[in-house]
Amino acid sequence: MPSDHEPSSHAFPDRSESWSGNPIWRLYTTYGAGRRYAVVGAVATVLGRAFGLIPAFVIGLTVDAIFLAERSYALPFVPDRLVPDTDVGLLYVSIAILLGAAAVGAVASWVEDWGWSVFAQRVQRNLRVDAYERLQDLELAYFTGQRTGDLMSVLNNDVNALETFLRDGLSATLWVLATVVGIGVILVGLNAPLAAVTLLPIPVLAAFTLLFTRLIEPRYLSIREEIGDLNSRLENNVSGIEVIKSESAEEFETERVAEASDAYLVANLAAIKIRITYFPGLNVISGIGFAITFLVGGLWVLGQPPFGLTGTLTPGAFVTFVIYAQQFLWPIIRLGDVVDDYERAKAAGSRVQGVLSRTPAVLDRPDARPLEVTEGAVTYDAVRFAYAGEPVLTDVDFAVDGGTTVGVVGPTGAGKSTLLKLLPRLYDPDEGAVRIDGQDVRDVTLRSLRRSVGYVSQEPFLFFGTVKENIRYGTFGAGDDAIERAARRAQAHEFVENLPDGYDTMIGERGVKLSGGQRQRLALARTMLKDPAILVLDEATSAVDTETEALIQTQLAEFAADRTTFVIAHRLSTVRTADRILVLDDGRVTEDGTHEALLETDGLYANFWRVQTGDIASLPRAFLERALRRQAVVGIDDRTDDD
Repeated sequence: MPSDHEPSSHAFPDRSESWSGNPIWRLYTTYGAGRRYAVVGAVATVLGRAFGLIPAFVIGLTVDAIFLAERSYALPFVPDRLVPDTDVGLLYVSIAILLGAAAVGAVASWVEDWGWSVFAQRVQRNLRVDAYERLQDLELAYFTGQRTGDLMSVLNNDVNALETFLRDGLSATLWVLATVVGIGVILVGLNAPLAAVTLLPIPVLAAFTLLFTRLIEPRYLSIREEIGDLNSRLENNVSGIEVIKSESAEEFETERVAEASDAYLVANLAAIKIRITYFPGLNVISGIGFAITFLVGGLWVLGQPPFGLTGTLTPGAFVTFVIYAQQFLWPIIRLGDVVDDYERAKAAGSRVQGVLSRTPAVLDRPDARPLEVTEGAVTYDAVRFAYAGEPVLTDVDFAVDGGTTVGVVGPTGAGKSTLLKLLPRLYDPDEGAVRIDGQDVRDVTLRSLRRSVGYVSQEPFLFFGTVKENIRYGTFGAGDDAIERAARRAQAHEFVENLPDGYDTMIGERGVKLSGGQRQRLALARTMLKDPAILVLDEATSAVDTETEALIQTQLAEFAADRTTFVIAHRLSTVRTADRILVLDDGRVTEDGTHEALLETDGLYANFWRVQTGDIASLPRAFLERALRRQAVVGIDDRTDDD
């Protein structure tokens, strides 16, 4: 089936252009695949409005020609020979015209709603997909500084606000323009001086509307921001409901939600005060204009035209003027709705543009080529990395031969996780280079790099779905046999078989129906199914019991035998048998060697070993004092999800 969705490479032709100026025109021009529906909707809008103006003209003509005999029954674009010569016949013609105009107007209204709705829905779909695509292309560091609720607000609330204006606002704009132009043309044709009186309020209304837009725009932007704050609070609380309940913090969190809701309320009320002043103001100005039209026209019909006006005004023409003047009020009032919705759309568009216009810090270079892994050798060459201005890694240098298992240990906040997140380019180093078989990871395609590097986090994420779907995630074409083999390797098959529906068991959002150890084993199975050339395990077995860890380690040893493997661990027993162990401290590699060699060195690693074997009395005082100092500042490095 053909799709109206254009690739993102075409969706952002000029990322420097801001939507704050004209978000609707940007949407219309950028997402051109659905424009044909907008054209259909626009034609139907104008056609429907044109037929909607016919009844008032026909009524005025009927009054003058049939009942008062003030003028002849002449219809524009209709030859006189087709017009009946009796009053009854003319009355039937008038009724037929009124019924026909109503029927055509109803059909045009249906087509109008269909065209604009399809256009708006397609733009909404494509805009949300493009915004999400751009969002997931952004570097990992971007997400550490953002709240989930804010991002969800952009993808949902703001995109929906733009869709609402595209569906209703554009059609309303054309409806207003068609009504004003149509009424203006008809009134000028009937009586130009009285038409000028009827249209007199337009400049005043324009100035009043301009003032409204300048006052309301910052209020709506504030509302969008407060929605993001409220969504963030709600999302955070739903995710942490277990902690809230276990700590009896329901009342505390209710107060925090109330505070966020109050801030949203205040922002809304600030906009409401301006909005509720604007619409009555429109009514007053329009009402004064209508009263002036009625006064001037009434005096004129009575033979006392004011302001030196000359000529005659028939009662039927005056009735037409009165009806049109009354109809003229509605587009003016609706114009206020359009302006109001447009300002909402501008505020939403500026937030969506904040995502769309952001260039990813980690992306493929123009000449990037696929990674070719031959031995799996890994080199860190004078690597430096800082997060939010805080140094995390400093002058990291080491080389690992292919097929080597390397343990990475160090105190909390030393930079262990960050060090290995540079390998699949979850971050890029500020200085230096990371190489695989001599290839700078920044010179190869991200897809080939991340297919070659399997990364298992200490906090594995499982998606809402079945066990099978989570293991197969990323290797979507894998069959059931391959999935089961991976699960067996990760020591997950046995507990999966005991689940109610086995591999087809729904595990809940984020795997909440499973224990931490079970989630870790499924994450291991996912990576094993991927069969990467290089394996990174970041505390991948920290949540399993000692017995299960021993079983997993046996399988991991077999799985890692022919591939380069990095293992981050706090439990030194996990890395004791590694070919090499790197010790990180304050972002530097301070020790490098085997377990036995590092014990003989009697440095930081040896002290960690004493802690884990219970030999606390042998620990140097300087080690304990430094541990206390590290705990006091660990929050800085925690922002990088490092431990």
